[in-house]
Amino acid sequence: MSNTPNAPTKSTQAFLAQAAIAFGIAFSGTIVGILYLPLDIWQRGFLLMAGLFLVSSTFTLAKVVRDQHEASRVHSRIDEARLEKLIAEHDPFKVM
Repeated sequence: MSNTPNAPTKSTQAFLAQAAIAFGIAFSGTIVGILYLPLDIWQRGFLLMAGLFLVSSTFTLAKVVRDQHEASRVHSRIDEARLEKLIAEHDPFKVM
């Protein structure tokens, strides 16, 4: 067993900055691409709405996945604590 089996992982500031910059570049590139496409205004509007919906649903999906992962960690910690309590209370030499 490792010393810290359920140690929380934390992203570094550099990783957070890289992720934010990458998101900003990708989002800006999509918006600029939509604006400069040779399309009618309603076609650009459709692409813009689809892009915004994609971004918002991506954030929602990431939050749901994170919440499920955290919930499973809490359940496993509770189960481990119950097992440790049972083992600590168990006396193999106790006569029933």
